Amino acid sequence: MAHALRLGRRGMGKCWPNPAVGCVLIKDGRVVGRGWTQPGGRPHAETVALADAGARAKGATAYVTLEPCAHTGKTPPCATALIQAGVARVVAPIADSDPRVAGQGFEMLRKAGIEVTTGVLAEQAMHDHAGFFLKTEDGRPWVTLKLAGSFDGRIATATGESKWITGPEARRAVHGLRAAHDAVMVGAGTARADDPELTVRGWGEVHQPVRVIASRLIDVPLMSRLAATAREVPVWIVHGSDAAPETRRAWQSCGASLIQSRVTAGRLDPAALLSALGNKGLTRVFCEGGGQLAASLLAADLVDELVGFTAGLALGAEGRPGVGAMGVDTLSEAPRFRLVETRALGNDVMHRWLR
Repeated sequence: MAHALRLGRRGMGKCWPNPAVGCVLIKDGRVVGRGWTQPGGRPHAETVALADAGARAKGATAYVTLEPCAHTGKTPPCATALIQAGVARVVAPIADSDPRVAGQGFEMLRKAGIEVTTGVLAEQAMHDHAGFFLKTEDGRPWVTLKLAGSFDGRIATATGESKWITGPEARRAVHGLRAAHDAVMVGAGTARADDPELTVRGWGEVHQPVRVIASRLIDVPLMSRLAATAREVPVWIVHGSDAAPETRRAWQSCGASLIQSRVTAGRLDPAALLSALGNKGLTRVFCEGGGQLAASLLAADLVDELVGFTAGLALGAEGRPGVGAMGVDTLSEAPRFRLVETRALGNDVMHRWLR
C-alpha cells in the first residue's frame, strides 16, 4: 500500500478534478502491475495497472489507494474492470466520499466474490486525497500557504528587495511543490511587485499548474510575464463585479480566463474565491502570497497546510511582513497549526504544518 500511495502522488497536480490514485497488483509475492491516475484524470489507476499486468491480474491482489469507482463516466467503473480481470482480493485504505461511489464500489466487489480489506494506511491516504474530499464535500480545494522569509518573518526589505532571501535548494523545493498542486495562486500585489511566472522550472518537462491571480479590480499590468504567457500556460483571474469591462476584455484577449466572485468589505471574499476554484475542478491550490491574500485566508480559517522556508538573516521591523493585518487581539484568536516536518535545505530550513 505504501508503494501504491507513492505511485498515486505522481498524479498530484495533473489529474484534477479526479483524485490522484495509485494501484499495485501483487501475485505470488511479486508485482505484476502498477499504475496511477493519468493526466486529465483518465485512465484511472486501476485501468493502467490492469493493462500493465494483462493475464497475470487473474488471482492477484490489487492494492488501491481509494475505493474503486462504481459509476460509469467517460470510462466504465473500475470495480467492474477489477471483477472482469479476475482479481481475488482488493485492499483499499478508505472509501470514496463521492456520492456516486460511497461504498458502492466495495459492495460490487464483494458481491462478485472478491475479498475486500480496508483501513490499511488510512491516515496517509486521507491526507493524500484531502483535496479531492474537500472539493467533493465542501466545494473548495485544499490550500497550501507557502511563506519564504527571513528569520524575523520578513519577505522583503523596506524597499521591496526580495531576490533572493532563501537559497537555490529552497527555491528548487518550491518548484517541486508547485508541480504537486493543481494551481499556483497569488494576489494582485505580488503579481505587480514581482512580475512572477509562477511556472515549474528546473524539474524537466512537467505538467504546468494553472496560474491564479486573485484581484478584485484586475489591477495587474498587461505588460507582464503572466499576460505574455497566458496562451501557453493557463491564467485564471478571480475578480469582483466592479472590475472594468475594458480591463476584462484586454486580459481575455491575452488568453486569460476570468472568474467573477463575491466581494465582502471591499475585498474578494476568501470563501467565495475558493468555492469558485472548486467549481472549476481544482483540488489543490498552492498560495504564494502576498501578505493581504495570506491574511484573508488565515483569518477565514481556510488554510489547510503551511510550508515555511526560513533563511538565516534578519531584516528588521522596517522589512515587509509575510502576512498582512489579521486583527488578532489575543493568542486564542490566532489559527494554530501542528508541526509535521522540518528539514534543512542548504542554508535554509523548511518547516511544514497542518491545521
